[in-house]
Amino acid sequence: MKRYERQIALPEIGEQGQRKIQNASILIVGVGGLGSPVALYLAAAGIGTLHLVDADVVSLSNLGRQIIYNTTHLGKSKVEIAKQVLQDLNPDVKVLTHNVFLDKENALSLVEKADVVVDCSDNFATRYILHDTCKQAGLPLVFGAIEGFEGLLTVFTSDSHYTLQELFGSTNRTPSKAVMGVTPGVLGSLQANEALKIIGNYGEILSNKLLTVNLLTNLFNLIDL
Repeated sequence: MKRYERQIALPEIGEQGQRKIQNASILIVGVGGLGSPVALYLAAAGIGTLHLVDADVVSLSNLGRQIIYNTTHLGKSKVEIAKQVLQDLNPDVKVLTHNVFLDKENALSLVEKADVVVDCSDNFATRYILHDTCKQAGLPLVFGAIEGFEGLLTVFTSDSHYTLQELFGSTNRTPSKAVMGVTPGVLGSLQANEALKIIGNYGEILSNKLLTVNLLTNLFNLIDL
């Protein structure tokens, strides 16, 4: 337990909370800008099992924001490289890779492997499939999205007042590819924090609340849904 002594020292965590973290399984969909910090912080915290879903390979344009990768990883499978990095960080964490893109056919079989799902995907078609599948499976979904210097974060549970589709509309929306590298770092860290709060059953999760972040103005707004 020495590895985790600083977080065990927190009254909200303690040894009981740490055991909850170590017994948990989390599915991360998309191991890119958001998925990198999510995976790193969850592994560092001692999550028992991480499932990584992504069929992409590392490209040069990824390296400005996808901090789990480096130049030696170009052209290689993201999930396999991420697994190696995470197990080097914390050998106690079991990392399982799924070298696929999530779709309607495989979504339920992937989601059912986890206690909590973290949406780090980059398109609304995937996000909506994942949201609908988590709702069907009765699993909490930590949703994050970024563009430019801005980000959004919320948690969908069985008690959510709105669906993702009701909040954001058509799947035909094409997000801008422009993004500052630190933006997913901030939002991904917040996503990891929400996942840990759900697993550890402490703090207030962002259920029926939408957190908006603007890194240009340093404004964080919490909106009741």
